[in-house]
Amino acid sequence: MRYVVIGGGIVGLAVAHRLVQDRPEARVTVVEKESGWGAHQTGHNSGVIHAGVYYKPGSLKATLCKAGSASMVEFCERHDIAHKVTGKLIVATDPAELPRLHALFERSVANGLPVRKVSQGEAREHEPHVACVEGIHVASTGIVDYKAVCVKLAELAAEAGAVMRLNTAVVGIRAGAREVVVRTTTGDITADVLVNCAGLHADRVARMAGIQPPARIIPFRGEYFELRPDRRHLVHGLIYPVPDPQFPFLGVHLTKMVDGSVHAGPNAVLAMAREGYTWGRIRPRDVAEVAAYRGLWQLARKHLRYGVTEVRRSLSKRRFAESLARLVPDVTADDLVPAAAGVRAQAITPAGDLVDDFLIVAEGPQVHVLNAPSPAATSSLEIAKYITARLPL
Repeated sequence: MRYVVIGGGIVGLAVAHRLVQDRPEARVTVVEKESGWGAHQTGHNSGVIHAGVYYKPGSLKATLCKAGSASMVEFCERHDIAHKVTGKLIVATDPAELPRLHALFERSVANGLPVRKVSQGEAREHEPHVACVEGIHVASTGIVDYKAVCVKLAELAAEAGAVMRLNTAVVGIRAGAREVVVRTTTGDITADVLVNCAGLHADRVARMAGIQPPARIIPFRGEYFELRPDRRHLVHGLIYPVPDPQFPFLGVHLTKMVDGSVHAGPNAVLAMAREGYTWGRIRPRDVAEVAAYRGLWQLARKHLRYGVTEVRRSLSKRRFAESLARLVPDVTADDLVPAAAGVRAQAITPAGDLVDDFLIVAEGPQVHVLNAPSPAATSSLEIAKYITARLPL
Protein backbone atom coordinates (compact mmCIF):
# COMPACT_ATOMS: atom_id res chain seq x y z
CA MET A 1 0.00 0.00 0.00
CA ARG A 2 1.27 3.45 -0.97
CA TYR A 3 0.60 6.43 1.31
CA VAL A 4 1.30 10.11 0.72
CA VAL A 5 1.26 12.54 3.63
CA ILE A 6 0.98 16.22 2.78
CA GLY A 7 2.50 18.49 5.41
CA GLY A 8 5.72 18.24 7.40
CA GLY A 9 4.47 19.69 10.66
CA ILE A 10 4.30 17.59 13.81
CA VAL A 11 0.97 15.94 12.91
CA GLY A 12 2.05 14.91 9.42
CA LEU A 13 5.38 13.59 10.69
CA ALA A 14 3.68 11.70 13.50
CA VAL A 15 1.36 10.06 10.98
CA ALA A 16 4.30 9.03 8.78
CA HIS A 17 6.18 7.68 11.80
CA ARG A 18 3.15 5.69 12.93
CA LEU A 19 2.57 4.28 9.44
CA VAL A 20 6.10 2.94 9.10
CA GLN A 21 5.90 1.49 12.62
CA ASP A 22 2.55 -0.24 12.18
CA ARG A 23 2.86 -1.15 8.50
CA PRO A 24 6.51 -1.84 7.71
CA GLU A 25 5.60 -3.05 4.23
CA ALA A 26 3.94 0.29 3.38
CA ARG A 27 5.51 2.81 1.01
CA VAL A 28 5.20 6.19 2.70
CA THR A 29 6.06 9.57 1.18
CA VAL A 30 5.93 12.89 3.06
CA VAL A 31 5.87 16.17 1.14
CA GLU A 32 6.61 19.56 2.70
CA LYS A 33 6.92 22.82 0.77
CA GLU A 34 9.42 24.39 3.17
CA SER A 35 13.12 23.58 3.53
CA GLY A 36 12.75 22.23 7.07
CA TRP A 37 10.30 20.33 9.24
CA GLY A 38 7.80 22.04 11.54
CA ALA A 39 8.23 25.39 9.82
CA HIS A 40 4.86 26.93 10.62
CA GLN A 41 2.40 26.19 13.45
CA THR A 42 4.63 23.59 15.08
CA GLY A 43 7.71 25.76 15.04
CA HIS A 44 5.99 28.90 16.29
CA ASN A 45 3.90 27.67 19.22
CA SER A 46 4.45 28.14 22.94
CA GLY A 47 6.10 24.74 23.51
CA VAL A 48 3.56 23.62 26.10
CA ILE A 49 2.68 19.98 26.70
CA HIS A 50 -0.98 20.54 27.56
CA ALA A 51 -2.75 18.36 30.11
CA GLY A 52 -6.27 18.60 28.62
CA VAL A 53 -7.91 20.96 31.09
CA TYR A 54 -10.01 23.04 28.75
CA TYR A 55 -11.72 20.52 26.49
CA LYS A 56 -15.21 19.08 26.61
CA PRO A 57 -15.18 15.61 28.20
CA GLY A 58 -15.46 12.94 25.53
CA SER A 59 -14.26 15.23 22.72
CA LEU A 60 -11.31 14.31 20.54
CA LYS A 61 -9.32 17.14 22.09
CA ALA A 62 -9.98 15.88 25.61
CA THR A 63 -9.21 12.22 24.94
CA LEU A 64 -6.28 12.67 22.58
CA CYS A 65 -4.68 15.47 24.60
CA LYS A 66 -4.69 13.53 27.86
CA ALA A 67 -3.20 10.46 26.17
CA GLY A 68 -0.90 12.64 24.06
CA SER A 69 0.54 14.42 27.07
CA ALA A 70 1.75 11.10 28.44
CA SER A 71 2.96 9.71 25.11
CA MET A 72 4.80 12.94 24.26
CA VAL A 73 6.70 12.86 27.55
CA GLU A 74 7.52 9.17 27.02
CA PHE A 75 8.73 9.88 23.45
CA CYS A 76 10.96 12.72 24.66
CA GLU A 77 12.41 10.61 27.45
CA ARG A 78 13.14 7.75 25.05
CA HIS A 79 14.86 10.00 22.52
CA ASP A 80 16.58 12.43 24.91
CA ILE A 81 14.63 15.50 23.72
CA ALA A 82 14.67 18.53 26.01
CA HIS A 83 11.44 18.72 28.03
CA LYS A 84 10.21 19.19 31.57
CA VAL A 85 6.96 18.43 33.41
CA THR A 86 6.56 21.69 35.32
CA GLY A 87 2.88 21.83 36.22
CA LYS A 88 1.00 25.08 35.73
CA LEU A 89 -1.21 27.52 37.57
CA ILE A 90 -4.51 28.79 36.21
CA VAL A 91 -5.46 31.77 38.34
CA ALA A 92 -8.53 33.88 38.98
CA THR A 93 -7.39 37.44 39.58
CA ASP A 94 -10.87 38.75 40.39
CA PRO A 95 -13.71 37.20 42.42
CA ALA A 96 -15.95 37.52 39.34
CA GLU A 97 -13.79 34.86 37.63
CA LEU A 98 -14.30 32.26 40.35
CA PRO A 99 -17.39 30.59 38.83
CA ARG A 100 -15.44 30.03 35.58
CA LEU A 101 -12.42 28.76 37.52
CA HIS A 102 -14.58 26.30 39.45
CA ALA A 103 -16.28 25.12 36.26
CA LEU A 104 -12.82 24.56 34.75
CA PHE A 105 -11.81 22.54 37.80
CA GLU A 106 -14.90 20.33 37.43
CA ARG A 107 -14.14 19.82 33.74
CA SER A 108 -10.56 18.86 34.62
CA VAL A 109 -11.80 16.31 37.14
CA ALA A 110 -14.23 14.93 34.55
CA ASN A 111 -11.28 14.54 32.17
CA GLY A 112 -9.40 12.53 34.80
CA LEU A 113 -6.56 15.01 35.27
CA PRO A 114 -4.30 15.53 38.32
CA VAL A 115 -5.63 18.93 39.41
CA ARG A 116 -6.22 20.62 42.72
CA LYS A 117 -7.62 23.93 43.87
CA VAL A 118 -5.09 26.23 45.53
CA SER A 119 -5.50 29.26 47.74
CA GLN A 120 -3.65 32.51 47.16
CA GLY A 121 -0.94 31.42 49.59
CA GLU A 122 -0.60 27.97 48.01
CA ALA A 123 -0.36 29.52 44.57
CA ARG A 124 2.53 31.64 45.75
CA GLU A 125 4.38 28.55 46.89
CA HIS A 126 4.58 27.67 43.18
CA GLU A 127 4.85 31.21 41.83
CA PRO A 128 5.99 33.74 44.45
CA HIS A 129 5.14 36.77 42.26
CA VAL A 130 1.67 35.70 41.10
CA ALA A 131 -1.51 37.64 41.89
CA CYS A 132 -4.72 35.68 42.42
CA VAL A 133 -7.71 35.15 44.67
CA GLU A 134 -7.73 31.42 43.95
CA GLY A 135 -6.21 29.05 41.43
CA ILE A 136 -5.93 25.56 39.99
CA HIS A 137 -2.65 23.66 39.88
CA VAL A 138 -2.34 21.19 36.99
CA ALA A 139 0.49 18.79 37.75
CA SER A 140 0.85 17.09 34.34
CA THR A 141 1.46 20.19 32.19
CA GLY A 142 4.97 20.47 30.74
CA ILE A 143 7.19 22.18 28.20
CA VAL A 144 9.15 20.83 25.25
CA ASP A 145 11.03 21.81 22.09
CA TYR A 146 8.52 20.70 19.43
CA LYS A 147 10.92 21.47 16.58
CA ALA A 148 13.29 18.90 18.06
CA VAL A 149 10.40 16.42 18.22
CA CYS A 150 9.75 17.04 14.51
CA VAL A 151 13.37 16.45 13.58
CA LYS A 152 13.41 13.16 15.48
CA LEU A 153 10.10 11.98 13.96
CA ALA A 154 11.40 12.74 10.47
CA GLU A 155 14.67 10.95 11.21
CA LEU A 156 12.89 7.85 12.52
CA ALA A 157 10.46 7.76 9.59
CA ALA A 158 13.31 8.05 7.09
CA GLU A 159 15.32 5.33 8.84
CA ALA A 160 12.30 3.03 8.53
CA GLY A 161 12.06 3.65 4.79
CA ALA A 162 9.76 6.64 4.36
CA VAL A 163 10.62 9.04 1.53
CA MET A 164 10.91 12.54 2.98
CA ARG A 165 10.63 15.33 0.40
CA LEU A 166 11.36 18.88 1.53
CA ASN A 167 11.09 21.89 -0.80
CA THR A 168 8.15 20.13 -2.46
CA ALA A 169 4.93 22.12 -2.87
CA VAL A 170 1.65 20.50 -3.89
CA VAL A 171 0.19 22.17 -6.99
CA GLY A 172 -2.66 19.80 -7.82
CA ILE A 173 -4.35 16.53 -6.92
CA ARG A 174 -6.16 14.07 -9.14
CA ALA A 175 -8.22 11.71 -7.03
CA GLY A 176 -9.54 8.59 -8.74
CA ALA A 177 -11.49 5.59 -7.50
CA ARG A 178 -8.37 3.48 -6.95
CA GLU A 179 -5.45 5.88 -6.62
CA VAL A 180 -4.50 9.47 -5.97
CA VAL A 181 -1.97 11.43 -8.00
CA VAL A 182 -0.40 14.36 -6.17
CA ARG A 183 1.24 16.84 -8.51
CA THR A 184 4.17 18.66 -6.91
CA THR A 185 6.95 21.01 -7.85
CA THR A 186 9.38 18.06 -7.78
CA GLY A 187 7.26 15.58 -9.72
CA ASP A 188 4.09 13.51 -9.44
CA ILE A 189 3.44 11.06 -6.59
CA THR A 190 0.98 8.22 -7.09
CA ALA A 191 -0.52 6.70 -3.96
CA ASP A 192 -3.37 4.51 -2.78
CA VAL A 193 -4.11 6.70 0.25
CA LEU A 194 -3.80 10.45 0.84
CA VAL A 195 -3.44 12.00 4.30
CA ASN A 196 -3.75 15.79 4.34
CA CYS A 197 -1.97 17.40 7.31
CA ALA A 198 -1.30 20.73 5.60
CA GLY A 199 -2.26 22.90 8.57
CA LEU A 200 -2.73 26.48 7.40
CA HIS A 201 -3.51 25.22 3.90
CA ALA A 202 -5.49 22.08 4.81
CA ASP A 203 -8.82 23.31 3.42
CA ARG A 204 -7.18 24.29 0.11
CA VAL A 205 -5.56 20.88 -0.21
CA ALA A 206 -8.91 19.23 0.50
CA ARG A 207 -10.55 21.23 -2.28
CA MET A 208 -7.73 20.25 -4.65
CA ALA A 209 -8.63 16.62 -3.88
CA GLY A 210 -12.31 17.17 -4.63
CA ILE A 211 -13.49 17.43 -1.01
CA GLN A 212 -15.71 20.31 0.12
CA PRO A 213 -14.57 21.18 3.65
CA PRO A 214 -17.32 21.95 6.20
CA ALA A 215 -15.26 24.89 7.49
CA ARG A 216 -12.70 27.40 6.23
CA ILE A 217 -9.23 27.99 7.69
CA ILE A 218 -8.89 31.55 8.96
CA PRO A 219 -5.39 32.56 10.12
CA PHE A 220 -4.99 34.29 13.48
CA ARG A 221 -1.58 35.65 14.40
CA GLY A 222 -0.42 34.96 17.94
CA GLU A 223 1.95 37.72 19.03
CA TYR A 224 4.54 37.16 21.76
CA PHE A 225 6.99 39.05 23.89
CA GLU A 226 9.74 37.67 26.11
CA LEU A 227 10.81 38.84 29.53
CA ARG A 228 14.25 40.41 29.65
CA PRO A 229 16.83 37.94 31.02
CA ASP A 230 17.16 39.85 34.29
CA ARG A 231 13.37 39.59 34.86
CA ARG A 232 12.94 35.88 34.16
CA HIS A 233 12.96 35.17 37.89
CA LEU A 234 9.41 36.53 38.06
CA VAL A 235 8.10 33.30 36.53
CA HIS A 236 9.04 29.80 37.66
CA GLY A 237 6.80 27.74 35.38
CA LEU A 238 3.51 28.42 33.59
CA ILE A 239 0.92 30.99 34.66
CA TYR A 240 -2.42 31.22 32.84
CA PRO A 241 -5.56 33.31 33.31
CA VAL A 242 -9.04 31.81 33.49
CA PRO A 243 -10.07 31.60 29.81
CA ASP A 244 -13.30 32.84 28.28
CA PRO A 245 -15.13 29.63 27.26
CA GLN A 246 -16.54 31.36 24.15
CA PHE A 247 -13.12 31.36 22.52
CA PRO A 248 -10.40 28.80 21.74
CA PHE A 249 -7.75 31.37 22.71
CA LEU A 250 -6.51 31.04 26.28
CA GLY A 251 -5.58 34.67 26.86
CA VAL A 252 -2.07 36.05 27.30
CA HIS A 253 -0.05 33.91 29.69
CA LEU A 254 3.52 33.39 30.88
CA THR A 255 5.56 30.31 30.02
CA LYS A 256 9.10 29.42 31.09
CA MET A 257 10.54 27.57 28.08
CA VAL A 258 13.03 24.69 28.04
CA ASP A 259 15.89 27.14 27.38
CA GLY A 260 15.00 29.23 30.44
CA SER A 261 13.46 32.13 28.53
CA VAL A 262 9.98 33.33 29.52
CA HIS A 263 7.46 33.83 26.72
CA ALA A 264 4.51 36.16 27.24
CA GLY A 265 1.42 35.89 25.06
CA PRO A 266 -0.05 35.18 22.67
CA ASN A 267 -2.28 37.99 21.64
CA ALA A 268 -4.64 36.89 18.83
CA VAL A 269 -5.40 39.06 15.78
CA LEU A 270 -6.57 38.28 12.27
CA ALA A 271 -3.56 37.74 9.99
CA MET A 272 -3.48 39.23 6.51
CA ALA A 273 -1.83 36.11 5.10
CA ARG A 274 -2.02 32.42 5.95
CA GLU A 275 1.63 32.72 6.89
CA GLY A 276 1.29 36.29 8.13
CA TYR A 277 3.73 36.49 11.00
CA THR A 278 3.88 40.30 10.95
CA TRP A 279 1.46 43.17 10.24
CA GLY A 280 3.45 43.90 7.09
CA ARG A 281 2.97 40.41 5.63
CA ILE A 282 -0.05 40.73 3.32
CA ARG A 283 -1.12 38.32 0.57
CA PRO A 284 -3.93 39.67 -1.61
CA ARG A 285 -5.27 36.18 -2.37
CA ASP A 286 -5.51 35.33 1.32
CA VAL A 287 -7.12 38.68 2.18
CA ALA A 288 -9.64 38.30 -0.63
CA GLU A 289 -10.61 34.79 0.50
CA VAL A 290 -11.10 35.92 4.09
CA ALA A 291 -13.06 39.01 3.08
CA ALA A 292 -15.38 36.96 0.88
CA TYR A 293 -16.09 34.35 3.53
CA ARG A 294 -19.49 34.77 5.16
CA GLY A 295 -18.38 32.86 8.26
CA LEU A 296 -15.81 35.49 9.20
CA TRP A 297 -18.37 38.30 9.06
CA GLN A 298 -20.76 36.24 11.16
CA LEU A 299 -17.96 35.69 13.69
CA ALA A 300 -17.13 39.41 13.71
CA ARG A 301 -20.74 40.33 14.46
CA LYS A 302 -20.78 37.99 17.43
CA HIS A 303 -17.42 38.97 18.90
CA LEU A 304 -16.55 42.46 17.65
CA ARG A 305 -15.72 43.75 21.12
CA TYR A 306 -13.27 40.89 21.77
CA GLY A 307 -11.58 41.45 18.41
CA VAL A 308 -11.15 45.17 19.04
CA THR A 309 -9.55 44.44 22.42
CA GLU A 310 -7.03 42.08 20.80
CA VAL A 311 -6.11 44.61 18.10
CA ARG A 312 -5.65 47.40 20.65
CA ARG A 313 -3.36 45.16 22.71
CA SER A 314 -1.47 44.22 19.54
CA LEU A 315 -0.76 47.87 18.82
CA SER A 316 0.24 48.82 22.37
CA LYS A 317 3.08 47.26 24.34
CA ARG A 318 1.72 49.03 27.42
CA ARG A 319 -1.67 47.33 27.10
CA PHE A 320 0.05 43.99 26.55
CA ALA A 321 2.07 44.51 29.74
CA GLU A 322 -1.06 45.49 31.66
CA SER A 323 -2.69 42.18 30.72
CA LEU A 324 0.37 40.30 32.02
CA ALA A 325 0.46 42.42 35.17
CA ARG A 326 -2.96 41.06 36.12
CA LEU A 327 -1.13 37.74 36.59
CA VAL A 328 2.25 39.02 37.81
CA PRO A 329 1.98 42.64 38.99
CA ASP A 330 5.75 43.22 38.86
CA VAL A 331 5.78 42.89 35.04
CA THR A 332 6.06 46.25 33.23
CA ALA A 333 6.34 47.28 29.60
CA ASP A 334 10.07 47.85 30.10
CA ASP A 335 10.46 44.15 30.94
CA LEU A 336 9.21 43.01 27.51
CA VAL A 337 11.17 42.44 24.33
CA PRO A 338 9.54 41.30 21.06
CA ALA A 339 9.57 37.59 20.24
CA ALA A 340 8.64 35.64 17.13
CA ALA A 341 4.93 35.39 16.36
CA GLY A 342 2.95 32.33 15.34
CA VAL A 343 -0.12 31.83 13.17
CA ARG A 344 -3.01 29.61 14.27
CA ALA A 345 -5.01 27.81 11.59
CA GLN A 346 -8.51 28.14 13.02
CA ALA A 347 -11.43 26.51 11.23
CA ILE A 348 -14.61 28.60 11.12
CA THR A 349 -17.98 27.39 9.86
CA PRO A 350 -20.12 29.39 7.41
CA ALA A 351 -22.38 30.23 10.37
CA GLY A 352 -19.47 31.98 12.07
CA ASP A 353 -18.77 29.35 14.71
CA LEU A 354 -15.24 28.50 15.77
CA VAL A 355 -14.68 24.76 15.36
CA ASP A 356 -13.73 23.83 18.92
CA ASP A 357 -12.58 20.25 18.36
CA PHE A 358 -10.17 18.50 16.04
CA LEU A 359 -11.90 18.10 12.67
CA ILE A 360 -10.79 15.03 10.72
CA VAL A 361 -12.74 14.16 7.57
CA ALA A 362 -12.36 10.78 5.86
CA GLU A 363 -13.76 10.10 2.40
CA GLY A 364 -12.76 6.99 0.50
CA PRO A 365 -8.97 6.65 0.41
CA GLN A 366 -8.47 10.19 1.73
CA VAL A 367 -8.17 11.63 5.25
CA HIS A 368 -8.11 15.40 5.75
CA VAL A 369 -7.10 17.00 9.07
CA LEU A 370 -9.09 20.23 8.77
CA ASN A 371 -8.80 21.67 12.26
CA ALA A 372 -5.78 20.88 14.40
CA PRO A 373 -4.69 23.94 16.38
CA SER A 374 -3.59 23.66 20.02
CA PRO A 375 -3.39 21.11 21.59
CA ALA A 376 -2.50 19.31 18.35
CA ALA A 377 1.24 19.34 19.05
CA THR A 378 0.69 17.75 22.46
CA SER A 379 -1.76 15.27 20.92
CA SER A 380 0.17 14.58 17.73
CA LEU A 381 1.29 11.02 18.51
CA GLU A 382 -2.27 10.10 19.49
CA ILE A 383 -3.79 11.89 16.49
CA ALA A 384 -1.49 9.74 14.36
CA LYS A 385 -2.77 6.56 16.03
CA TYR A 386 -6.37 7.75 15.55
CA ILE A 387 -5.82 8.43 11.84
CA THR A 388 -3.78 5.35 10.94
CA ALA A 389 -6.27 3.04 12.65
CA ARG A 390 -8.85 4.30 10.17
CA LEU A 391 -6.74 4.04 6.99
CA PRO A 392 -7.14 1.26 4.43
CA LEU A 393 -4.65 -1.57 4.81
